[in-house]
Amino acid sequence: MGKNSFPKAPVKAVKAGRVRFGGGAPLALIAGPCVIESRAMAFDLAARLVALAKKEKIPLVFKASYDKANRTSVKAFRGPGLAQGLEILAGIKEKFGVPILVDVHQVSEVKPAAEVADILQLPAFLCRQTDLVTALGESGRVVNIKKGQFLAPWDVRHVIEKVESTGNRRILLTERGASFGYNNLVADMRSLLIMRQFGYPVVFDATHSVQLPGGRAEGTGGDGKWAPYLSKAAVAAGCDGLFWETHRNPPEAKSDKDNALPLDVIGPLWRQCRRIDELA
Repeated sequence: MGKNSFPKAPVKAVKAGRVRFGGGAPLALIAGPCVIESRAMAFDLAARLVALAKKEKIPLVFKASYDKANRTSVKAFRGPGLAQGLEILAGIKEKFGVPILVDVHQVSEVKPAAEVADILQLPAFLCRQTDLVTALGESGRVVNIKKGQFLAPWDVRHVIEKVESTGNRRILLTERGASFGYNNLVADMRSLLIMRQFGYPVVFDATHSVQLPGGRAEGTGGDGKWAPYLSKAAVAAGCDGLFWETHRNPPEAKSDKDNALPLDVIGPLWRQCRRIDELA
């Protein structure tokens, strides 16, 4: 394939529950809180997102973490843990019928997570951990590869090959920003086009792309006001899905409070992105 040749749609469509990514399917959305803060919080946010998805006809995957194992500070809130977190996510899936995405940080967590989640996410910082990558592939679930902040988009092929070595071709590729000096990330829209050439759907994680890693004294900062603009740019470039962390009151969120989108902007922003997608 020539360096100036970019396919309009990925070769392979990937389905998670009722949601289809790529292959000419409408733009899809992965959304939810960074971390499960409580059962009540997770169910409330899921109910609101599912209601919005029904109203706006959004192909929605609900995401949330049971354990944020890569927090900057040892004092930071990590979540309810594997057992309780998966129980909450299983309850959300059963009640609302929405596909679930969860990130997995250890090989030992893959099997129980796969019993609940439709998409298992390979964290960006761990994208070169071969044992974890192959365990995710062997699960048979959709694997969402988060491109590491330190990784060139063309080098994602090595991660893809590790998953493919297990026989799993249910793969999503997600851009979440690249390291740009100290405590800063930049979103390069070219990476969406470059990664698409591997034949899998591409997702743009707008809220993590505006993080400022380690930008606070004891944690990661961010600038969420840029997330809507980057989202629209990514859709115009031709991504197959968007990834938004959201919260009813971001300043009170226990993780990623500086870059999470307020819940009340999701609907209007989605409508703008959907119109761009229809044009693109």
